[in-house]
Amino acid sequence: MTNTEKVAYIRGLAEGLELDDSKKEVKVLNAIIDLLDDLAMSLADLEDGYSDMADQLDAVDEDLGSLEDDFYGDDEDDEDDEDTCYYEVTCPNCHETICLSEDIIEDGQMDCPNCGETLEFDIDECDDDGCDCGCESCNE
Repeated sequence: MTNTEKVAYIRGLAEGLELDDSKKEVKVLNAIIDLLDDLAMSLADLEDGYSDMADQLDAVDEDLGSLEDDFYGDDEDDEDDEDTCYYEVTCPNCHETICLSEDIIEDGQMDCPNCGETLEFDIDECDDDGCDCGCESCNE
């Protein structure tokens, strides 16, 4: 039984008593029942709004999940990333540190995403014995 149905039941019980509406006590009782009815309707509206909002939040969560998959890739891509060498580079102009993949380093140059300064790279390939480059695959 919903709250509005319970209030309707109470209203029916009060009307079944056949009380004299001119008495002060009956006026108070009727005012309380009217208030309960208003509160029950407001609560029902809030519950409907909550349900709509929860549905919308679920849709946003699904959309965000799709965007994350598109942006970060799926699990198969994550396995490939474990073999990728990453480098931290500090821009000589703005002194911001950025993390670059081996592919970007191999291109030889790029513009700093913070200040636009052209950064040039000249690095030898890492060997299997390890080196001092600081990449994840060489420090294993």
